[in-house]
Amino acid sequence: MTNADIIRAHYDASDRGDVDGMLAPLRADVRWTEAAGFPYAGTYVGPDAVVENVFSRLQDDWDDYTLAVDEVVDGGDTVIGIGTYSGTYKRTGRFFAARVAHVWRLEGGEVVAFEQFTDTEMVSRATRD
Repeated sequence: MTNADIIRAHYDASDRGDVDGMLAPLRADVRWTEAAGFPYAGTYVGPDAVVENVFSRLQDDWDDYTLAVDEVVDGGDTVIGIGTYSGTYKRTGRFFAARVAHVWRLEGGEVVAFEQFTDTEMVSRATRD
């Protein structure tokens, strides 16, 4: 299995709502960075911190939050996922869609770092009261 296949499997698990499958490739000390300006901005260390600060909050705060991945670029130890986020913020009832790129860094078949790049203004518009 290539590193790109590992990331595709993560995205497939995300599509199924399979959190364990999403976490499977993450190393115990993974550094997961959500973009500045994103509602869950910051760098979280370890799978439990990712679940608590990102995955659970997305599920709690949004209706039909999805990531549609258009392309996975295989750069060996660096893999890029390109797609579109969309969803409706529960508190405001506002929908958003924004392009996104994920930069995945892998060592020995495990994700050691993740960084998100997205149009945070599009997300912010949906979350503003």
